[in-house]
Amino acid sequence: MLSIGASGSTERHRQKLLRGRMPVHVGIIMDGNGRWAQERGRPRVEGHRSGSRALREIIKECISLGIDYLSAFAFSTENWTRPRGEVEALMALMVEFAAGEAADLAAHGVKVIPIGEVSSLPLRTREELERLSEFTRDGDSLTFFLAVNYGGRSEIHRAARELARRAVQGKVSPEDIDEECFRAHLYTHPHPDPDLIIRTGGEWRLSNFLLYQASYAEFVSTPVLWPDFSAGDLHRALRIYQNRERRFGQVKKRDSHGGTDA
Repeated sequence: MLSIGASGSTERHRQKLLRGRMPVHVGIIMDGNGRWAQERGRPRVEGHRSGSRALREIIKECISLGIDYLSAFAFSTENWTRPRGEVEALMALMVEFAAGEAADLAAHGVKVIPIGEVSSLPLRTREELERLSEFTRDGDSLTFFLAVNYGGRSEIHRAARELARRAVQGKVSPEDIDEECFRAHLYTHPHPDPDLIIRTGGEWRLSNFLLYQASYAEFVSTPVLWPDFSAGDLHRALRIYQNRERRFGQVKKRDSHGGTDA
């Protein structure tokens, strides 16, 4: 269950963070569940189950830190190629998470928004995710995007198809399709893009996660496998983020003495 509280160690780590430089939106690629299980001689599904527990802790910590948005990559459009038994177990775990955590998430002000091709999920998984979204719709502490059957490229294709359809219908002129218009057709609209993307498991790639929205997000990779990712690991990633200078593609101006202007 989602219990808001902190150990003394966790609170000390929080105090080292700069509250004025906290990201508004954090995205997490939750990688390493299968490896975690294999290293312990357990079925891969046990890694995914332990990953669900890690997700509960990170949701809790984001609320405590005042982070407004969290996105988590739970199941990609490419994950359907995994062994059938593993896919079925993942779908069952999503049902378990959605049904078991709904009341607690709502009680703590978490608004859950599933993103991805949710309509293509197995019936029970889709129904539970839709029920979770409806049950938590009034949450105002944390908006949580749960990416299920999600792919960044397919999201972009989906937006382009919808705009093309509207153009054919005469509802939008091609000249009017600017960045703002395009963004309005993405799953995360009208919410802010992620400031920070964290990937666990040691890999250094986005793997088709929020490709459009993550254009200027800071990226942090950690070797920690997702089931072991803790509040302390989140704090370390946030400190890395806070020590970076975000330029959004802009070049600093040099002053007359060879220095630079921020």
